[in-house]
Amino acid sequence: MKFIETSLPGCVVIEPQVFGDSRGFFYESYNEAKYREARIVRKFVQSNVSRSARGVLRGLHYQWPQPQGKLVSVLEGEVYDVAVDIRRGSPTFGQWTGVMLTAENHRHFWIPEGFAHGFCVLSEFATFSYQCTDLYDAKADGSVRWNDAAIGIDWPIGEPLLSDKDRNAPALAEVPQDRLPEYRP
Repeated sequence: MKFIETSLPGCVVIEPQVFGDSRGFFYESYNEAKYREARIVRKFVQSNVSRSARGVLRGLHYQWPQPQGKLVSVLEGEVYDVAVDIRRGSPTFGQWTGVMLTAENHRHFWIPEGFAHGFCVLSEFATFSYQCTDLYDAKADGSVRWNDAAIGIDWPIGEPLLSDKDRNAPALAEVPQDRLPEYRP
């Protein structure tokens, strides 16, 4: 298992060692000891799966004051996955990083608490898996506009299919400060 730091400290791409032959393949999708060595020490308490069609964009979502860290991967298809640092006082506040996650590359992406998360579907369909460090809480649910010019995410699609929640999300600068996590070095 290989752990690759991104441009945002704490956000990590995980490349598992894949064993394959004519019958198919096998890989460890999670190994607590190996993650601990990479300083990702979390307990996952909720697991989610979503399926979306080409052109769907979900995000940018977060929870506060009950934050969720997310370990995400693609079981079918291809997505462009993004994390945005939304921690007040962080030296990388408002910066983003993105990674291609596909069923073929088997990559996982660790997005720590305090980051907004989103993805867009590039294949006909994508089945997406989330392992979360805290339970979903509708009262803590928050979102940031997917195309906030101040963040400047270079999405690989132009006119995404959006939910009303995502279409009407505020820009990061419009989110009240008490609705954003605080940076803790």
